[in-house]
Amino acid sequence: MVAALAWHDVRLLNWIHVLSGVLWTGADIFLGFIVGPVLRRMDPAQRTAFITYFVPRSLLYFPSVSLTTGTAGWYLAAWLGLTSPVNPQFAWVVAALILITLMTILGLGIMTPNSLRIWFELRKPAPNRDLIIRLNRYNVVNAAIQGSMQIMIIIIMSHLTLGGP
Repeated sequence: MVAALAWHDVRLLNWIHVLSGVLWTGADIFLGFIVGPVLRRMDPAQRTAFITYFVPRSLLYFPSVSLTTGTAGWYLAAWLGLTSPVNPQFAWVVAALILITLMTILGLGIMTPNSLRIWFELRKPAPNRDLIIRLNRYNVVNAAIQGSMQIMIIIIMSHLTLGGP
């Protein structure tokens, strides 16, 4: 993304924006609507084992793809003139900006600190399994909320790509 921004390469930045958005959205939808219900049916020891494996990997992945998606999207909108209030697509861009702001607050402000709490608890000699499961349940529910907002973003991005009023 840094290279695309430095070279002002709209095509490369668009590719990065779409790819990181697909990686973020796909992971959130998968976690919120597939993994979440499966975890609820697992016994506590199995859930803890999954969480122990998954959380450290998610601590880098989700902030990276979410910040890349939002940053690339903002620059694309600005470079394409979509951030001007006189542009007929401006309301759609504002809607996308509101959603990405909410998702960033939810992800970086709530889910990431929650994941860190889980990770620190898992590193203790005798981790509190009930606390870990409860904290992870919040993240799974929040992933479903983010997945829903990302479906709305997909609708907005489709509209912007097709260029309707």
